[in-house]
Amino acid sequence: MEPGAPRTSKFHLNTLPNLSPTDFATSWTNKPFILTDPVREWPVYRDWSTESLLRKYSNVKFRAEAVDWPLKTYVEYMHNNQDESPLYLFDRSFAEKMNLQVGKAHTGHYWPPSCFGEDLFAVLGPQRPDSRWLIIGPERSGSTFHKDPNATSAWNAIIFGAKYWIAFPPSTSPPGVFVSPDQSEVTSPLSIPEWLLGFHAQARLTPGCKEGICYAGEVLHVPSGWWHLVVNLSASIAVTQNFVPRRHLGHVMAFLRDKREQVSGFASGFEDPYGLFLGRMGEVFPGVVEEAVGEMERAGVGRKRKWEELVKGGEESELGGGGGFSFGFGGEDEDEVP
Repeated sequence: MEPGAPRTSKFHLNTLPNLSPTDFATSWTNKPFILTDPVREWPVYRDWSTESLLRKYSNVKFRAEAVDWPLKTYVEYMHNNQDESPLYLFDRSFAEKMNLQVGKAHTGHYWPPSCFGEDLFAVLGPQRPDSRWLIIGPERSGSTFHKDPNATSAWNAIIFGAKYWIAFPPSTSPPGVFVSPDQSEVTSPLSIPEWLLGFHAQARLTPGCKEGICYAGEVLHVPSGWWHLVVNLSASIAVTQNFVPRRHLGHVMAFLRDKREQVSGFASGFEDPYGLFLGRMGEVFPGVVEEAVGEMERAGVGRKRKWEELVKGGEESELGGGGGFSFGFGGEDEDEVP
């Protein structure tokens, strides 16, 4: 299927030119979809290709799964490998390494699509968990089924190339994927090609299955909690970011509090990310966080504590302890693909 071709299959992700923040907040926060317009405004969409990146960043090291390679080394591998599941360049510090300005100012290189509204993790400033990545990979590279960290939502913008996506709602485990009861362990004994050959047909018959192709200049939204697999159909360059919309604040707060062993992306030494986030939200958006706490309690995912007690607990634990506890995702040797 070529860009702009009709997308008529009942499995296809909804494809729209754009959304307003109000439309997203009221109707789309729980749905995966593709937008075709916002990324085309970015300078990086106009300027980036593997050749242009090599001219500027040839000797800059980027993370490719478990190794750090100069970009020229990775691009040579990308063009010449015959691996069934090639290494994926997936770097969380790319903006700093490339001296990129993120934001819609006259010097901005790219910015989050405006429809997604404010990202509530922004209240944490430099203490927020890892949130954005540069992704480069050859045909056949990709990531197996997973949910995004910390119950966040995500957007994934394709600068160059094309990616196939298949996704399932939070309550539906993908065929061939085995999940522990608390969802802390996910086992997929197959490579992406093996899964596609063995389970793709079954997956398409699974209620809630959504699939589609995201092309250059398009951005895909993955809601909080959705399982998804992605594979490059051609050599691709993409930028992705995890975020917390208001409608999913309760899910994120419950995750940080109740699944502490699964929390990821915070710098080592933060023993209470929930308390830190709660305290900052109470300072910046007190009404919003109070409403989220109420939703947590009504949904049965919150402990029945008064708002004042929560705020007090958040203030007392805001800075956390320095006991050397390390949440896995944040380490240089422990990157994972969102």
